[in-house]
Amino acid sequence: MRIAYILLDPGIGVFGTKGASVHVQEVVRAFRNLGHEVSIFCTRADDDIPTDLADLDVTRLEVSRGLGRGQREIALLRLSDILADMVVDTVTEAGPGFDLVYERYSLFSTAGAQISDRLGVPLVLEVNAPLLDEQKQHRGLVHDEHAARTTAHSFVEADRIVCVSSTVAEWVRRDYPGLRDVAVVPNGVNTDRITPATPASGRITPATPASATAVPEAGPVDDRSGHGSAVRIGFVGTLKPWHGTDRLIDACAGLNGNFHLDILGHGPEAQSLQEQAKDRRLGSRVTFHGAIAPAEIPARLRTFDIAVAPYPAGENYFSPLKIYEYLAAGLPIVASAVGSIPAVLEGTGSATLVPADDTDALTGALQDLIDDAEVRAQMGAAGRSEALTHHSWASRCQEILAPFALESV
Repeated sequence: MRIAYILLDPGIGVFGTKGASVHVQEVVRAFRNLGHEVSIFCTRADDDIPTDLADLDVTRLEVSRGLGRGQREIALLRLSDILADMVVDTVTEAGPGFDLVYERYSLFSTAGAQISDRLGVPLVLEVNAPLLDEQKQHRGLVHDEHAARTTAHSFVEADRIVCVSSTVAEWVRRDYPGLRDVAVVPNGVNTDRITPATPASGRITPATPASATAVPEAGPVDDRSGHGSAVRIGFVGTLKPWHGTDRLIDACAGLNGNFHLDILGHGPEAQSLQEQAKDRRLGSRVTFHGAIAPAEIPARLRTFDIAVAPYPAGENYFSPLKIYEYLAAGLPIVASAVGSIPAVLEGTGSATLVPADDTDALTGALQDLIDDAEVRAQMGAAGRSEALTHHSWASRCQEILAPFALESV
């Protein structure tokens, strides 16, 4: 099939470094590996273009700079209509057109619904979050009536809505009853791209890049180092409050032995987290590596010995990409027992789950793994097996497109 991928959200670059961008890239990779042609229509591209996606057909409509929040929202409404016209006009001029429209749900967009209706092809709408509520709570929403209207229109017109978690699906079904097809399809992982460190060589010792920040010591630091290489504790993610990185730093302040904390990612909490690490006297035991290009993530994961997803307590509707990447990298995982995480990890032998509001439990779980390399290896092997068997992006995207693949045969 020829697929038009619609991404109106100006906060997500197709070739960006944060999780949402990685998600876009992996879905596109999987579609292409399944034999489909993909063209992307977006408002933001960014520059970290992976080699295997360098030939991707990307059309970008730019959002004007310097707009206030309300002006920006109205601009997105207009761009939605312009984008729909552009795709339909392109098809009219080029001939065969598209067999399916795939849109990542964003506020103020009805582009996917318009294209689907005008070309007479199915629309699959991917829903990653209850954006109406999320936008109001975290970023602010001026034209909430327009956001609600465009959301309802897109949901009603979609032939299939795929939600990343059961919590998101429950929101869709509750607020928009009677929709045709609402399915839960969690995130996945590219198990060919992300692989474990080889047993013969063990974990790779990372070189600290010039952009990384080792936190200066705040006074004397207890010498808790043992002999041999430090056990590397790793976190990957945007540095925002709902990722719980502050909790991870507090937990590491209570650890003993030879360990090092690597934090991969950037965000608004970066400076406060660095100050927190200094206050906790972690000194050179923690390195903030900043934003990492997706192409570098597989190699970076192979430098970890333990991977952490320390989400705080509260509502959690995500399907965390990091969990699946940790599994594919063959890493023992310590994660908060929130949201969809227990359903993914419980019973796999790959993870220790801890209460989201218990920092002492997080410290204890990390200490146990620092102290036992054999258990780390067993858990990592179980995680890799779990990723291969149940969580590949190929199987996820086959599930997403299954009804329409059958129609096209």
